[in-house]
Amino acid sequence: MIGLGIIGAGRIGRIHAGNVAASKGARLLAVSDALAPAAESLASELGTKATSREAMLSEPAIAGVMICSPTDTHADFIEEAVKAGKAVFCEKPVDLSSDRIRACLKTVEASGKPLMIGFNRRFDPNFAEARRRLVAGDVGKIELVTILSRDPGPPPVEYVRRSGGLFRDMMIHDLDMARFLLGEDPVEVHAVASCLVDPAIGQAGDVDTAAVLLKTASGKIAQISNSRRASYGYDQRFEVHGEKGMVRARNVPLTTVETADARGFRADPVLPFFLDRYAAAYRAELAAFLDCMVKGIQPSPSGVDGLKAQVLADAATESAQTGKPVRPVY
Repeated sequence: MIGLGIIGAGRIGRIHAGNVAASKGARLLAVSDALAPAAESLASELGTKATSREAMLSEPAIAGVMICSPTDTHADFIEEAVKAGKAVFCEKPVDLSSDRIRACLKTVEASGKPLMIGFNRRFDPNFAEARRRLVAGDVGKIELVTILSRDPGPPPVEYVRRSGGLFRDMMIHDLDMARFLLGEDPVEVHAVASCLVDPAIGQAGDVDTAAVLLKTASGKIAQISNSRRASYGYDQRFEVHGEKGMVRARNVPLTTVETADARGFRADPVLPFFLDRYAAAYRAELAAFLDCMVKGIQPSPSGVDGLKAQVLADAATESAQTGKPVRPVY
């Protein structure tokens, strides 16, 4: 049983803490949060203790920590944890600055401790199976990747102001998925964006609707579209076209039940929230992190994966602002 600690007792911290507490391979030994009552509440619910981050990192029984705190703390907490000899899982992004991520990864490398980044979509059972088929050569040489990602509704403007922008906050998942599916790093990024959903988002300096084209050195192309609004639920789909055919992953509905009558067929809407859509992915993600610690498997997504997704998000932001293609510098 691997002893783990959770740093951050907010929404995502609660998901990871619950999964650790339910895991057969791990024990939740402590919860920490800048707001002590939040840590105490979560710890009480799960039968563990609330403690300070410093105390958690000095506890020998805790072999790894899962960082679920606000973005602007991630890089600092990663460095503190690896210096304390802990394996680290960190929610995306490592930081909103690519240079800060590079500096953090140097500290991680020097420590010799594993760092895994929370791009949970790689672990979705449907997405993971699609990738397995691509790697197995089911469609032959990959030529075109299409990713659609649309939220049911926009986040609060207060969140938008500190999020780093749609490309760094929302599309960064899709940029990582594009790399995951393409099997290559894009060398050219062209983005367009608008504010069509909520004028307040535009007033806050961000966009809510965007599309990106990516091209790799070998000529493969990926196209991504994002929207902060989808009246029919949490829209998460992709397809990969290749020389032999196509692999695609569709949305997950509330149920698979259909009703048919003279008006036609009617089905349930898709799952309404990312925590519902990716519940299985979060559990698989934890299992992969434990494998890194127990079996010595190299973490994937790694800190480098986190850096490259951030570089692509930076390039997309610049392209949308300038109207010109950008060549990312990894």
